[in-house]
Amino acid sequence: MAEELSRSDREILKAVYRLTKTEDGAHTGTLADRMGVSPGTATTAIKRLDERGLLQHQPYRGVQLTKKGRRAAVAAIRRHRIVERFLSDMLGYPWNEADRLAGAFEHELPQEVEERLFVALDRPSTCPHGFPIPEPDDADIPDLPPLYALQPGDVAVVAVPGSTDPDVVEFLASLGLKPGVRVEVREKHPFDGPLVLRVDGKDRTVGEKVANQIFVKQERKERTA
Repeated sequence: MAEELSRSDREILKAVYRLTKTEDGAHTGTLADRMGVSPGTATTAIKRLDERGLLQHQPYRGVQLTKKGRRAAVAAIRRHRIVERFLSDMLGYPWNEADRLAGAFEHELPQEVEERLFVALDRPSTCPHGFPIPEPDDADIPDLPPLYALQPGDVAVVAVPGSTDPDVVEFLASLGLKPGVRVEVREKHPFDGPLVLRVDGKDRTVGEKVANQIFVKQERKERTA
């Protein structure tokens, strides 16, 4: 099915998947804004994917993915993250440029090229931003909690979305907070106060607003006897 989907089809499926992670349905206007197209263009695309059994558009509830559409959306995200990894690992692009560049050509790749890229990259488990690369047949992708959800003593590996404001990315870099970096929460001040993190042997302070823009893969705590 991946070969039959156009660029706009994949982008809509990815957008619906992400929006319905936090809401019951994705509304046409929100989808149009997310994709930078007119509501009429979004409506036409939604109708086409509805007819193909990938989406369901219900009045007052918005757009939802079917089981078939959900797998297609996850497959599209998988492809995007593999291409990001290729751009970062093999071509040397910074992690925060990979997201933008991947969208320029990921949709033109034959499925067999995607598979060979994945193998050539030694089957990576995450994209350069630190988010998981799903398996080919997965129908969902695990959510990563925000850094601010952690408590003192928790240890986790950082993931930073490609959509993060460049000024925030620069600030995070100054603290050593980049994708793949391991951090430990030392303190969490009450009433939405800042976090104190141990990063590469140094204590760093991050406010609540920024800490909620960073995501983490938490490491399990070792049990003590």
